[in-house]
Amino acid sequence: MKIFAGRANRALAEEMAQFLETELGDCEITQFSDGEIFVKINENVRGVDVFIVQPTFPPAENLLELLIMIDAASRASASRITAVLPYYGYARQDRKDQPRVAISAKLVANLITVAGANRVLTVDLHAGQIQGFFDIPLDHLFASPVIIDYFKGLEIKDLTVVSPDMGSVQMARAVAKRLEAPLALVDKRRPKPNVSEVMNVIGEVEGRNLIILDDLVDTGGTIVEAAAALRAKGAKEIYVGCTHGILSGNALERIQKSPITELVITNTVPLADGKKADKVRILSVAPLLGEAIRRIHNGESVSSLFN
Repeated sequence: MKIFAGRANRALAEEMAQFLETELGDCEITQFSDGEIFVKINENVRGVDVFIVQPTFPPAENLLELLIMIDAASRASASRITAVLPYYGYARQDRKDQPRVAISAKLVANLITVAGANRVLTVDLHAGQIQGFFDIPLDHLFASPVIIDYFKGLEIKDLTVVSPDMGSVQMARAVAKRLEAPLALVDKRRPKPNVSEVMNVIGEVEGRNLIILDDLVDTGGTIVEAAAALRAKGAKEIYVGCTHGILSGNALERIQKSPITELVITNTVPLADGKKADKVRILSVAPLLGEAIRRIHNGESVSSLFN
């Protein structure tokens, strides 16, 4: 087994390798002056079980780099290539909900398969049906055990778990069950991409400490609007638990000024250099991904990780 890392989140890949008591494979990744990406694997991978760690958040070069790394390993006769995507980009474009739009999540699945990947390992897909976009095996991990353990350690009293929209209800319900807390729901509408408006709050939140759960935070609009609506309803401390902290644009500034007490994210996406994160707590999913890689390599059950 060999693990190679792209440039998108090398720190996470190094943590995973440390967990597995191994070292990252030797791989040269550079760019020509015109921006073209060049990949060369500097060691023999013939007949080797190869894992390539590269999330596909923007810019698009991260996705292209993954595809080129897969192709390089395939042409070097690796026995099996597993694309390890801590974050699966373009997942929000998973259906044709208006005329003349692309289903980009399916397109990306096709690209990864055609490039030569034999298997995919990813964390918290934005929509579960994306698993069906792949014609190769896909292992879908959940970061909720990592987030739940953190919140359990806080021992928050008078706790209610909140779903910020209908899409996150299943995740929120599962976490509420584990934390033995009631569930509430924020009813919102999205008039255009990256813009949300809170319509109603369903459930009892007055005088309660809250945990809002979502799979990703991009501009921060959804959780900030939800937090403001919940505070107006009489909520006390408001925490947010999220797997993927994209935090684009002025998201961190928006969160800093909001009623949110703490935003808990994982390191599937690295925080951009220079961004201050006073209210942000980052948890590591390296042990989760590392254990999944070990089990895939040994032909063991991955789903039993969540039993």
